[in-house]
Amino acid sequence: MDYLTLTIGKQKNIALIAHDSKKRELIDWCEQHKEILKCHFLCGTGTTARMITDATGLPVKGYNSGPLGGDQQIGAKIVEGRIDFVIFFSDPLTAQPHDPDVKALLRIAQVYDIPIANNKATADFMITSKFMNEEYEHSVINFHQNIADRAKTL
Repeated sequence: MDYLTLTIGKQKNIALIAHDSKKRELIDWCEQHKEILKCHFLCGTGTTARMITDATGLPVKGYNSGPLGGDQQIGAKIVEGRIDFVIFFSDPLTAQPHDPDVKALLRIAQVYDIPIANNKATADFMITSKFMNEEYEHSVINFHQNIADRAKTL
């Protein structure tokens, strides 16, 4: 299978997402890492983005709320190559009405080899990584070639 090398730039496009019970934890995390985050482009699902901006002053472009399609909007930005990095403080102990959307987001991040943190410890490791201050090359499946090859065999 053919692969393409993609580059995550020095300035990262970071998506910030949190389930309701984890929003305060993500806001506190953003405040703790404000000096690093202010050097990057930030976006997030609606309520979370608004709360982070209000609490920290960091500019966070807001999409729809998660249950109203925000998770899918973030996933689409990953496919478009416009999200490099996802911080998603999820609540594993509470059922979510939009769980299929969350799973789709996690799946598409994996398909496109996008770093994703689902908790504070992982987010801490990622944000303090040496790769936060430099470009990072990674390989993903050449989807156009894959489609062309599949079309020939069907």
